[in-house]
Amino acid sequence: MSAYIVEDERKVTTLRLREMKEQGRQVAMLTSYDFTMAGIVDKAGVDIILVGDSASNVMQGNLTTVPITLDEMIVYARGVARAAQRAMVVSDMPFGTYHASREDGVKNAVRLMQKAGVDGLKLEGGREIMDTVKGILDTGIPVMGHLGLTPQSVYKFGGYGLRAKEQAEADKLVEDAMMLEKAGCFALVLEKIPSWLTAKVCDELSIPVIGIGAGPADGQVLVLQDMLGMNKGFKPKFLRHYADLYTQITDAVGQYVTDVKSGSYPNENEWY
Repeated sequence: MSAYIVEDERKVTTLRLREMKEQGRQVAMLTSYDFTMAGIVDKAGVDIILVGDSASNVMQGNLTTVPITLDEMIVYARGVARAAQRAMVVSDMPFGTYHASREDGVKNAVRLMQKAGVDGLKLEGGREIMDTVKGILDTGIPVMGHLGLTPQSVYKFGGYGLRAKEQAEADKLVEDAMMLEKAGCFALVLEKIPSWLTAKVCDELSIPVIGIGAGPADGQVLVLQDMLGMNKGFKPKFLRHYADLYTQITDAVGQYVTDVKSGSYPNENEWY
């Protein structure tokens, strides 16, 4: 049986994360969308559980993260928050809930925090949403930033390709990262950007930088179903499979069907 690394049994908070950055300790972050899986992830030692708007893809079968609503995110996040004992639970704010105005963003952020009981929120974007970020922070809500490939902007980008390859976009990303830290964000996710740029941002910031497809950083995040091998055929370069649950679950369900149809389940030891 594997040994799980839990360096600190205390509840993970924004202060703990800052300590981890200062001490050079990596932050392990995974997504979860329900009570049962979140409980397992928490027990295994994950530091941050992200209730990602990737639930739109993983749980609902949508092609992008855009369709998921605030009410749907509240349902997913509430279950995760109830399960997590040690891990910090951060929920994505879904598309359209913080873009129209500062007032809308603050109102929706407060509602998500109150209804779901999470520990913080993640927003995609830099200077374009800075006023809203500051408004949410002013209410006392911890905010995690997200730069690079921002999936809510997939239609603007025209796909999920590598971001910040050109110097102008790379310079803007660094500036945005510094603005988010100055505003008060407690951490930053960088998605699908060149590793040299991630290293530069990590050096510039005193808050933890968490990568996904961005090379070495202060921590890493993956979608749980992806790293467990539940999504057959999905394997971008940055994804490491830690299990093949697609095959294991399919075999288990197939055996159950066989047992039911053959009459071998239930047997005399399995009824009252």
